[in-house]
Amino acid sequence: MRVFLALPPGVHDLEIYRITDMNAPPLGLAYIASVLEGEGHRVRILDSPTLRIDDEGFMAEVRSFSPDVIGLSVQTPMALRAYRVVRMVKEEYPDVPVILGGPHPTYMYEEALDAGADVVVRGEGELTTAELLRVIEERGVDPEALRRVKGIAFRDGGRTVVTEDRPLITDLDTLPDPARHLLPMDRYTLFGKPIRLAHVMASRGCPYGCIYCITSYFWGRRIRFRSPERVAAEIEELVEKYRANRVVFTDDELVVNRRFVHGLIEALGERGLDIEFACGARVDHVSKDFLKFLFDSGCIALYFGVESASQSTLDRIGKRIRTEQAERVFRWVKELGGFAAGSFILGFPWETLEDMRETVQFAIKLDPAYAQFTVLTPYPGTPLYRMAEEQGLIVDRKREHYTTIRPVMRGLHFTAKQLGRMLLYAYRRFYLRASFLFREFRAGRLGDLLRVLFRSLGPRILKPIRP
Repeated sequence: MRVFLALPPGVHDLEIYRITDMNAPPLGLAYIASVLEGEGHRVRILDSPTLRIDDEGFMAEVRSFSPDVIGLSVQTPMALRAYRVVRMVKEEYPDVPVILGGPHPTYMYEEALDAGADVVVRGEGELTTAELLRVIEERGVDPEALRRVKGIAFRDGGRTVVTEDRPLITDLDTLPDPARHLLPMDRYTLFGKPIRLAHVMASRGCPYGCIYCITSYFWGRRIRFRSPERVAAEIEELVEKYRANRVVFTDDELVVNRRFVHGLIEALGERGLDIEFACGARVDHVSKDFLKFLFDSGCIALYFGVESASQSTLDRIGKRIRTEQAERVFRWVKELGGFAAGSFILGFPWETLEDMRETVQFAIKLDPAYAQFTVLTPYPGTPLYRMAEEQGLIVDRKREHYTTIRPVMRGLHFTAKQLGRMLLYAYRRFYLRASFLFREFRAGRLGDLLRVLFRSLGPRILKPIRP
């Protein structure tokens, strides 16, 4: 069949894209496409945000490809635009099945089916989509046939049917490499600049289950790693075919498995690949010696989730780290001359404004190379979402605002407006320090940094504020 896979149109002007001017390939769709090509289907991927496709352009691409099936990958901020395009497709092609997948419809499948989707793929998509298309090719959208497909939701005579969950793929090496030949690989940018940067998935899942993060719930609590050899072979192809010289690992936490990291570095060396890479890490999973090994092996950036200055808050959210571990790790990074960023979340329901100010001050004390401040956002499928619903904390239900930049919930001791002012306060306090600005100037990064700050916060970043 002719299968059209896409991210929804018109999402390039969402805050998350507009502010960073960053585009990354939709690896999830590329993995699904690769599996479907292996089944003999002809697949097209439309990376709408990277190509800045609007509704009209999207429909033009659909007409030119004339698909038998359309599949959309949907995250929460994209949901409204995805539903809009479902209606557009159905008006013009009422008999073409439309499938929705990704984190948002996995948990909000009733909402997605109400919007006109024929089927929702819940959770990990490769095997489910392949089996679903076998059924559609043979029987169409037949409810009796669909009932045998694990991991989907659909409507039968107005009644919602949710089939048995599909087990997660235990051996990720059984998946083919992502179908990057279907992506605009020359269009991916950082700060609006073309870069020879490759994105690679080495693992799926997270054992920690933090209440605000979808990873553990969508990809599972058991972390599954590909083999170092398979990952190294994929990187070698990225170097040879796309001239990549840096790799960003999309895993939430790569260094949880030191054996894998050592094996990967060894496999890259055997292939003669001198590659730079960036990855996520946890402060409780690195020693000073291991940090030195990472930096000596080509690691140019580590991303640590610190989240809060309060040990009580870290315990309540399930982070399972200690503040002194964060202090120790960022001290080691400086001693080793490495580069590490830290993330910090403002607006946990039980916090006061003073608690948040302490987190900002903690970020300044740690002094990471960059700090990412976000407002706590209740994504469907997380324990936080259920908590926020039960306690009536959600004040904004417009999905496009669920970007972690705009507050959509209040706390028990603060309003959403106060939280927004606190985010501005955090960025101003951290980034407008004379010592920080001088460091960025010397490193030649000041221009890019200021552009991102002004895109996100505007001229308000220059005004003193104390929420």
